[in-house]
Amino acid sequence: MPREKQLSDILYRTGVKETWGTPHCGILSVAADSREVSPGALFIAVKGLTTDGHQYIGDAIEKGARAIMCETMPAELVPGISYIRVFDTTSGMAAAAANFYDNPSEQLKLIGVTGTNGKTTTVRLLHEVFTRLGHTCGLISTISNKVGTTESPARYTTPDALSVNKLLRQMVDAGCDHAFMEVSSHALTQRRTEGLHFTGAIFTNISHDHLDYHQTFREYLQAKQLLFNKLSNTAFALTNLDDKNGMIALQNTKATVKTYSLRAMADFKGKILDNSFEGLHLHIGKHEVWSQLTGRFNAYNILAVYGAGCMLGKESDTLLTTISACEAPAGRFEYFRNKSKITGIVDYAHTPDALENVLKNINEIRQAPGKLITVIGCGGDRDKAKRPSMATIAAGYSDQVIFTSDNPRTEDPEAIISDMIAGLEADPTLKQKYITITNRKEAINVACVMAREGDIILVAGKGHEKYQEINGVRHPFDDKALLQEFLNR
Repeated sequence: MPREKQLSDILYRTGVKETWGTPHCGILSVAADSREVSPGALFIAVKGLTTDGHQYIGDAIEKGARAIMCETMPAELVPGISYIRVFDTTSGMAAAAANFYDNPSEQLKLIGVTGTNGKTTTVRLLHEVFTRLGHTCGLISTISNKVGTTESPARYTTPDALSVNKLLRQMVDAGCDHAFMEVSSHALTQRRTEGLHFTGAIFTNISHDHLDYHQTFREYLQAKQLLFNKLSNTAFALTNLDDKNGMIALQNTKATVKTYSLRAMADFKGKILDNSFEGLHLHIGKHEVWSQLTGRFNAYNILAVYGAGCMLGKESDTLLTTISACEAPAGRFEYFRNKSKITGIVDYAHTPDALENVLKNINEIRQAPGKLITVIGCGGDRDKAKRPSMATIAAGYSDQVIFTSDNPRTEDPEAIISDMIAGLEADPTLKQKYITITNRKEAINVACVMAREGDIILVAGKGHEKYQEINGVRHPFDDKALLQEFLNR
């Protein structure tokens, strides 16, 4: 049976300014895309970055919309259709979505994770840990979404308000008691999470990213702060004390603030005892723990998971035992070796900070005399300012670099590569380290041909992605599969 709610109930806290027609009618669905409208729907005309939903009100009515939410009333009002004018349809949609799905975020423990790097690993570890501890859990992440044991591909890090509430409703109906979700800066500024009730939130770190969208680093940080500003005084806020902006992100929160750190005194303190390709040996609190994850960056992710688990009422030793059994998410420092003892690594690192962390970690744990060969590109239609620094970092920490295409989207991939190598012009030693191969498959192949026994190949930027986006089309492409194929010839 389809869900049906009274329009008057859906309109609670949507900011109604004016109505025309009856608010007492049954609504079977809510949509903000006229192509998804079905008979009995409430259509919400949202003003987006590229299109204005008000232009599609007529299409929505033709498809059977029973009610229209808008910021500006249409010139002609159709008899039998209910019209609701609100101050802001973006906020109105968030409230309407929560109301239509009976506020599912209030019916489970929802934990949001934000930051430049580490979001995906942290939420997926949390999901795995709590599942292993006997809970039925939900997950909303860059790689995929999970409702209990049912997994589906994800297109966005944080879906729109309608999709988020629909997912959370499915989780509640499936018996989930916890949900863990990545919260991107785009989602926060676009108010996709408005109206959600978070039990807790985690700040991982912040570094250069998305400045094409946020314009300045200050605006980017302020976007992250929005998650913590909305927390209630019954929630917890957990932050990375080793990030200089860790406490700034939480400065306006009403939530109970807790910290984690590898360097300073914190509520959840850790220390790296050993770091290798095989994993991490850590000292956390009064315990020692072994993890299959590797790298300092993952030590922070583990601390975040441990801290959140403690805040959610789990015992320290139980948490750490469970964490030690967890594997790294797909495309996050996934490594393998061939018969010639060449190590291949695939990682999602697509920001300067993430790339530097991965390369530093490889250099810390690799054994001489092997060389490090890095294959790297930058995404098109995204923050251009980071391209030179990505190239400088790749060349600075590698013995050989192959600059190639990432997801060029609508940009010329060779122009993207030119933006990258411009960062090497001032340093002759770095200029000697790179070659350019625009075709990504060929670049990975050449790296494997160049490699000798003991060498390491890092293919960075796309990680778990199974596609390459070119001019609006996603072509099948898998870094890991190609790297394994070429190394095992």
